[in-house]
Amino acid sequence: LALVEEDHGPHVARDVARALVVYMQRAGGQSQFSAPLQGPPPRSPALRSITDLVTANPRGDHSLGELAKHLNVSTRHLTRLFHDELSTTPARYVENIRFDLARALLDQGRTATQAAILAGFPSYESMRRVFARKLSISPAAYQRRFSTARRANAD
Repeated sequence: LALVEEDHGPHVARDVARALVVYMQRAGGQSQFSAPLQGPPPRSPALRSITDLVTANPRGDHSLGELAKHLNVSTRHLTRLFHDELSTTPARYVENIRFDLARALLDQGRTATQAAILAGFPSYESMRRVFARKLSISPAAYQRRFSTARRANAD
């Protein structure tokens, strides 16, 4: 994708990325695109460096304080940047990245506990709460639904 962006620009690279990560048909109520691919990238290089950092390492310490320290700005200023450019908070952005990674790991057959750890959630319970809020189902129910759909499509 970096090469596509270099040769054809960020808009083409984002379209290619969407094509690579979007399922042909998802169950109702699910987001169609990965969190970092929704909307245009941040205008400010500083905020883009933060979103790239979180996307590259979802398991890292991405507390508000640590992210602000990374940019050498106040937590208030960083929160304002996220709100103005991405219409979200830093915590919600990190959560969305981790949620998308956890879903992908569950789709690959990882256990819910493995997915929580690898995606950077502090615990399985915190991942379960995010799934319940976003999809109204548990990670295990999500995995059952998709494994059934994959088997049915393979037949």
